[in-house]
Amino acid sequence: MAGAARELLAAHPQAGVGFDDRHRRWIEYRPEPRPGVSLAELAPAPRKAVHRLLATGLSPAAFAQAMAVIALEEVLDRREDGRRGRHSEDYRVIVFGVPGDDRWAWRFEGHHLSVSMTVADGRVSPAPVFLGANPARVDALGRPVLRPLGVEEDLGRELLLSLSPQARRVAVVGDVAPYDIRTATHPRSAPIAPAGIARADLRPGERALLDQLVALYLGRLPDELAAALDPAGGAVHFAWEGAAQPGTRHYYRVQADDLIIEFDNTTEDGNHAHTVLRRPLGEFGGDILAEHLSTGLH
Repeated sequence: MAGAARELLAAHPQAGVGFDDRHRRWIEYRPEPRPGVSLAELAPAPRKAVHRLLATGLSPAAFAQAMAVIALEEVLDRREDGRRGRHSEDYRVIVFGVPGDDRWAWRFEGHHLSVSMTVADGRVSPAPVFLGANPARVDALGRPVLRPLGVEEDLGRELLLSLSPQARRVAVVGDVAPYDIRTATHPRSAPIAPAGIARADLRPGERALLDQLVALYLGRLPDELAAALDPAGGAVHFAWEGAAQPGTRHYYRVQADDLIIEFDNTTEDGNHAHTVLRRPLGEFGGDILAEHLSTGLH
């Protein structure tokens, strides 16, 4: 990770700022202004270095999803007849501090994509990670040509529909889906209420589906990073809001002590998806930075 970041900065030093820059604790997945150097500003070599850096923080499957999200900007621009000037180079990278130092960080971000990694004393804190898709599904002859977040949507619904009627009454905490993910772009330290159904209250097959759903989101990260976020042995809850049918507005979340997973489909036709992996206690390196400060080595 440090090597890829150094490669980027060697080719384009303007991508670097100080570690304590006010924009380090930041997530913005809407089409809004954001700090950093855009892909449009980069020559082929530093642009490839950006992709290599992003790949160090994502699993192969999540990296493929991220590339699809970026490509969808051109699809969305065509659907909007170019009214908002969207383009696939409107993504920005920023490096905080000096890669390889005792603390540094980086972020790659644009519309529907935000990946933040913080490093302290050689340990990586990988959150938040946001992936969205608009359109969430592109069809030909009624079959999906492109559906970057289809597994996340389908597995969440499969879990809901597998629940017993009694369990579903606990899991479904709202008849109407929220406008957006509940955490939005704000820090989140407290659990989202109501919590929904506890993993401990599920039947074995239902628990297996919930575990699979958690593993899917943790699987966005390389194995060694995902292992640090695994809530195995802790309390995990699943909640759903909105309709169960495909093609409608719906939302779900999974929560543990230091993990929030959210999915929503925010339009009436269910074709605009947001997903996020966040850490209430360790976001933006809060956990590893606290340990770093406590050692006195800083």
